[in-house]
Amino acid sequence: MEVKEMLFMNKGDGENSYVKTSGYTQKVAAVTQPVVYRAAQSLFTGRNSCSYQVLNVADLGCSSGPNTFTVMSTVIESTRDKCSELNWQMPEIQFYLNDLVGNDFNTLFKGLSVIQDKYKNVSCFAMGAPGSFHGRLFPQNSMHLIHSSYGVQWLSKVPKMTSEGGLSPPNKGKIYISKTSPPAVWKAYLSQFQEDFLSFLRCRSPELVPDGRMVLIIHGRKSADPTTRESCYTWEVLADAISYQVSQGLIDEEKLNSFNVPYYIPSQEEVRDLVNKEGSFLTEFVDTIEVELEGIWTEPENRAKNLRSFTEPMISHQFGEEVMDKLYDKVKDILVEDCKQEKQSTRGVSIVLELKKKESHLS
Repeated sequence: MEVKEMLFMNKGDGENSYVKTSGYTQKVAAVTQPVVYRAAQSLFTGRNSCSYQVLNVADLGCSSGPNTFTVMSTVIESTRDKCSELNWQMPEIQFYLNDLVGNDFNTLFKGLSVIQDKYKNVSCFAMGAPGSFHGRLFPQNSMHLIHSSYGVQWLSKVPKMTSEGGLSPPNKGKIYISKTSPPAVWKAYLSQFQEDFLSFLRCRSPELVPDGRMVLIIHGRKSADPTTRESCYTWEVLADAISYQVSQGLIDEEKLNSFNVPYYIPSQEEVRDLVNKEGSFLTEFVDTIEVELEGIWTEPENRAKNLRSFTEPMISHQFGEEVMDKLYDKVKDILVEDCKQEKQSTRGVSIVLELKKKESHLS
């Protein structure tokens, strides 16, 4: 099964659902609101801004949680404030909510009443736009603003990696880059991210109108070393929990050794280099920020539920639904022990980008 068919967040509104456990990404959305606000207002400084009748805005990788509603609110309020300042008539706003076909669009659409009730005097509309953002999603020159938060680090496929001599699994006992992974594993992950991010940029460029903006918030790292705890911790905990299930005879070791997550946590330098290499965009703003986890994941149980909410669909596909409860109970136990020893990461790192389509790349 391809990654795009098994990659989605836990559905519904139960205790392990993404809706109920997405406190961290909600906080990231709140912290990065000023960037989205500024990007939306900058749309009204271009030569075509006074003729806007409809503002087209896309949220890529929207999932089903409340983060999208934060983005929608910010865009509406920014547009309203700017139009009031300029004494212009406010355009209608069309939101395109994108995610893979397995996404829980039903829960997402149910939550839209929050926006409808809050902005009754604003003409805004929303529609689903299912599909992979690793390919084209929209017609040429149709989008004014594209936003994506914690989506771009998901890869289109698991990196291809081979071990020296082919005698053992290349990333034995692990599911992501780690201190024990050979250099070939990191190189394979970096290569796949480079391929996917360049493709992402190439697909978005023709979709944006002249002077169109894109805001990307990406799970990132501060260190040049991809094996540091700040970027590997979550996947190390999950790998340790799976290894324990292997030791108990609940999971076949070959299934662990053949599994790697389609995810890459880049540095700001890696992201900026790719933006420059692709060449379609000017970097209006870039920063690496840290968001304090205190108050969100203070309790290991809450952190375990969050981890389960965005990993369970692909983990259960590989290892079987019947072991999920025991597996994530072990995740919680590891987190409890790490909390006692103060091994847990206390901050999350995000790369924030605001990009503007270059004049030389107008379609």
